[in-house]
Amino acid sequence: MTDYHVFAPAEGHRLAHDPLNSIVAPRPIGWIATRRGAGGFNLAPYSFFNLFNYRPPILGFASIGWKDSVRNIAETGEFTWNLATVPLAERMNASAATVPPDVDEFALAGLTPAAALAVNAPRVAESPVCFECKLTQMIRLAAADGTETDTWLTLGEAVMIHIDERLIVDGVYDTVKGEPILRGGGAADYFTISEAARFLMGRPGA
Repeated sequence: MTDYHVFAPAEGHRLAHDPLNSIVAPRPIGWIATRRGAGGFNLAPYSFFNLFNYRPPILGFASIGWKDSVRNIAETGEFTWNLATVPLAERMNASAATVPPDVDEFALAGLTPAAALAVNAPRVAESPVCFECKLTQMIRLAAADGTETDTWLTLGEAVMIHIDERLIVDGVYDTVKGEPILRGGGAADYFTISEAARFLMGRPGA
């Protein structure tokens, strides 16, 4: 017989650390760059992030609190997502610092803002992949009883995509070559992927 640790989240998990973001893991990182309406840049990583649709390509991230990224996107309607990679891990982490809105995280993390083609928000020049996005929806999340939370889901359509050609092999994007870093649970757990971890499994009937 299997013993289960059972709990109602509203009453606490009774563990040393909340298990939710260890169970739903690893998660891709939403490394979001924006431009302030009054000028200047913002760059921040979000671990509640994913891609949600193919055509048009829709991706989104959730911000716990009305943070600078969300405010800037609400003002400008634009942002970029930049791939956080193993070589950029320390600088991605540096961009997570809690600083005043007028502090440029590009400069703080030693990164280069590059001009995008379709939006006014900057790209991270050092990142091998960037999605230029236009805001489609901004949703304040609510609990089952209708109570509004202080978490904001921002969704955007990728209208221009940049991929370092070295990551494309025989016409296929090589995920392993991209060296993405992924967020796990705990205070400091990150993961990456490797060729050894790859396995193939086709869909039934495909």
